[in-house]
Amino acid sequence: MTYAISTRYASRSVRLLDRHWAWLDAQPCGPAASLRRLVEEASRDADGRYRRAAARDACYFHLRDAGGDRPHFEEAVRALFADDRERLRELIAEWPREVRLRIAMLLDDAGTSP
Repeated sequence: MTYAISTRYASRSVRLLDRHWAWLDAQPCGPAASLRRLVEEASRDADGRYRRAAARDACYFHLRDAGGDRPHFEEAVRALFADDRERLRELIAEWPREVRLRIAMLLDDAGTSP
């Protein structure tokens, strides 16, 4: 099912699954208003969830590029995605200082440093 969304510049469409449409249809304010509310909520990122996810992803790419062949790489990635900062710090302790500092900086941008 497609829902047409009009903007000042162009008409756009959004494809959703039937269960998504069922949820939108059940909302008291209607599908368009519900979608706007969800987008506004996500764009504010009041709880920092999206900022933390972006920092985690950036950290993963740095881990992969700078540490993919280093000892404990796979375990470090698991610790990163498990949000186990202490374990991550232990696993990368022997890695070059620059790599560790970059990882700390990336995670610190989200307010969660290892």
